[in-house]
Amino acid sequence: WYQRRVREAVVSTQSTGYLDHINGKKHQRNLGMSMKVERSTLDQVRSRFDKNKRKNEEAQKNLAEDYDLEVRAMERQEEEEKQRQSKKQRRKERKKAEEEAASADIDPEMAAVMGFGGFGGGK
Repeated sequence: WYQRRVREAVVSTQSTGYLDHINGKKHQRNLGMSMKVERSTLDQVRSRFDKNKRKNEEAQKNLAEDYDLEVRAMERQEEEEKQRQSKKQRRKERKKAEEEAASADIDPEMAAVMGFGGFGGGK
């Protein structure tokens, strides 16, 4: 059980009493919230509706631009191709470094005397 001390009241967080307390008048007042609701005028309501309408239209416009499926698919394919190319390049560099390290360990004169050029790997 987790308990919290809020303005001299101990409240359990595992009960509906907690929610009742948090949303209650006393708690809200202690936090500095005013429980009085201001009356809105007709002009305030209309301006709020207009503001929300413009915001919604702008969001729809941005949404339409963001979700151009063909463009996004092409960008995704290009990104995947770049990742494949970089992975392939890293693999080549790693293989080249391994071959150089392996060839540095073998004495070329000894390899010629023994009759082989290396320990394989060429497919």
